[in-house]
Amino acid sequence: MGAPFFSWPWQNLGSYKYILFGPFLGEFMYSRMYGKRQSEYDWCLHILILSSLRGIVHQIWNSCDNMFFINRNHRISQNGIDFDQIDNEWHWDNFIILQAFVASIPFLIHPSIANFPIWETTGIVLCLLFHIGISEPLYYWLHRLLHSSYFFQQYHWLHHSSKVNHPFTGGNATFLEHLLLCVIIGVPIVATTLIGYGSIIMFYGYILAFDFLRCMGHSNVEVVPHHIFETLPTLKYLIYTPTYHFIHHTDMKTNFCLFMPLFDVLGNTMNEASWDLHKENSSSGKKAKAPEFVFLAHGIDIMSSMHAPFVFRSLSSLPFATKLILMPIWPFAFLVTLIMWAKSKTFLHTFCNLRGKLLQCWVVPRFGFMYFLPFAKDGINKQIEEAILKADKIGVKVLSLAALNKNEALNGGGKLFVTKFPDLKVRVVHGNTLTAAVILKEIPLDVKEVFLTGATSKLGRAIALYLARRGVRVLMLTQSTERFTSIQKEAPLQDQSLLVQVTKYQAAKHCKTWILGKWTLPREQSWAPPGTHFHQFVVPPVIEFRRDCTYSKLAAMKLPDDVQGLGTCEYTMERGVVHACHAGGIVHFLEGWSHHEVGAIDVDRLDLVWEAALRHGFKPV
Repeated sequence: MGAPFFSWPWQNLGSYKYILFGPFLGEFMYSRMYGKRQSEYDWCLHILILSSLRGIVHQIWNSCDNMFFINRNHRISQNGIDFDQIDNEWHWDNFIILQAFVASIPFLIHPSIANFPIWETTGIVLCLLFHIGISEPLYYWLHRLLHSSYFFQQYHWLHHSSKVNHPFTGGNATFLEHLLLCVIIGVPIVATTLIGYGSIIMFYGYILAFDFLRCMGHSNVEVVPHHIFETLPTLKYLIYTPTYHFIHHTDMKTNFCLFMPLFDVLGNTMNEASWDLHKENSSSGKKAKAPEFVFLAHGIDIMSSMHAPFVFRSLSSLPFATKLILMPIWPFAFLVTLIMWAKSKTFLHTFCNLRGKLLQCWVVPRFGFMYFLPFAKDGINKQIEEAILKADKIGVKVLSLAALNKNEALNGGGKLFVTKFPDLKVRVVHGNTLTAAVILKEIPLDVKEVFLTGATSKLGRAIALYLARRGVRVLMLTQSTERFTSIQKEAPLQDQSLLVQVTKYQAAKHCKTWILGKWTLPREQSWAPPGTHFHQFVVPPVIEFRRDCTYSKLAAMKLPDDVQGLGTCEYTMERGVVHACHAGGIVHFLEGWSHHEVGAIDVDRLDLVWEAALRHGFKPV
């Protein structure tokens, strides 16, 4: 059993906790419908509006904190936030619910206090003075108390369990700590109101400013320029910075203040390195570490564009799925997509670390449907080319192309770039050797016949040739006899008869192993006999139409267990799982191979790459 008041009363509700706002909404609607006094339903309305605005403030700070393409040079900790921390901070907004109920108590006791004017200058000044004179010193001493042996071990350890500061970290604390925070934030508001100077602007402004500064202090990005303190030296004692509070999380005997370092000076607990480190983190000359591996991805569709940590961190930490709650935002996302198409360049999306090596994911600002527009081809290749040249310039060892970025019709599986720039130091990799290997290892050794669509594609060719070597008969669906014959001639003479051209799905009506390399409609899947297993390497995955059949997911591998700072799922993949081509690029980097992996897949290397992946700790899914 935990310490008293450690857990939240509504802990078991999970994400259903938001129904606790129901009484406020119900009271507002009831009062409005039955003609009660304006103040009675306005108070509930203000609580609902303010709670929403507080969530928006935190969400904006989350977005700013996770826009690595903007803030990478001013990040305080270079580590990433992993899934464990995201789960630990999942209910960071519990305090908003708590404070909504606490805010309703004064009104229930004395309803007349709800008759606030819109603006009261004296009240705003008094509120600020109460904050400086009461809330700041009270928080300082309570915070020091929470760092005493008993209270830290029983309560405050939870807040400090977050490895990397984030705006949501401020809300990640126990029920008892947030009850104390209610006192801290409530004193200036209640005191100002009791002496008759409360106002709507004071109520909203103080609480939102409080949240803004809490988010800023827990941000992992230094947003306060140091030259402000050089111009106004006394200001550094009146307002803290993200670096200042970061130091508290690394040296827990210093920097206890709420927002004003003055109280650390008075209490002799200011860390002497605070301002030197702040100057370093805010310096315009600071440069982030260059990655050694880059996975060059692209957008899929409008809905999945919101599956990003700078949009909704919690959703991006789960496999992508269409959420109805996101539908109202779709028009805005579509507008952003068009702006990105017109103006944006390739940007840093996510990163993680593996054995001391920095791995990054960059995103070409193009979406799936754009790759099939004839007039968009040159623009997409230009974006990819610029990304490759940038990676080459900053010292990236391997750049791996994702999905449509290596489309054969677009750039020959990356061959266009290595031919155009023969002196590239960065190795360009399509990763499809491992993709083919993963698919092939899924096929049981006792299978004697398979049906293959997308048969003359880069992956289809490699799969067909490898299976023929295994003595498997491959029904290759293609209308092009010329392309089929070209592949068939690559097989050893004794295996060529195992490669069979077919032109209709009906030819596979007795085959129970299908490998799908092109989009297959339900009507076409209907030709498969009951009990068929569908393997696939088509993006997006086919609709699982047949209930009497089974379907594999896209070829993927689980990252090694020692990956660090990973907190985002790759599209529909489970946590810690990446597409096989992504894994193939990382294996290429870890092995230190010096060749480009572009163009056709080398069938002779399939087993070699598979064994290398297992040796480095990758696991089949």
